[in-house]
Amino acid sequence: MSHSKISYTGKSAHAAAYPEAGVNAADAFTVAQVAIGLLRQQLPPSSRVHGVVTHAGDAPNAIPERSSGRWYVRAETLAELAELEPRVMRAFEAGALATGCDLEIEPESKPYAEFRTDETALGHYRANALARGREFAPPGQAARMNRASTDMGNVSQVVPAIHPYIGIGSLPATNHQHEFAAYCVGGTAQRALLDGAVALAWTGVDRSVPTGAATP
Repeated sequence: MSHSKISYTGKSAHAAAYPEAGVNAADAFTVAQVAIGLLRQQLPPSSRVHGVVTHAGDAPNAIPERSSGRWYVRAETLAELAELEPRVMRAFEAGALATGCDLEIEPESKPYAEFRTDETALGHYRANALARGREFAPPGQAARMNRASTDMGNVSQVVPAIHPYIGIGSLPATNHQHEFAAYCVGGTAQRALLDGAVALAWTGVDRSVPTGAATP
């Protein structure tokens, strides 16, 4: 995943008296978002492009001189991201070209790499979680959170790593919803926290024991 701050600079003017003297920085984002919306039809199913406009003017009677926003581009791999990101950036360039605004694209961090799962450790975690009485969601349903992102993907390129999830019984409420937050408090959430910690600790022990070695 890549993170970018997008900024347009135009020229302010009175929206009623002298609209022809202005260069509308808010319109630049409108053009860019329409272009991104059309681009999504030609993107791989696993990719995601999304963001928010954080500033787009100060008063209705003044043509916005500046606008800014934050955008994420997600892909399956860094290689796929390298192909996808320039296409998204051209949509922002289109906004500048159509309106006459100046465009600034500022990376907010280095790109996050794809996650590399250590299958041996994952097998240990699954067994340990089952031993704690946990149940696993069907693969299709559980896999949707793989579209989330974490800088732990970079860590997993260097050391063995897993990134399991553990349920708190919140469905149909999901992440970033008020209803989901309510499920994060109370006995069920506390049990999930304990089970997750214990399963991970046991997994660390299991993963550190050489294959075929006897455990005490």
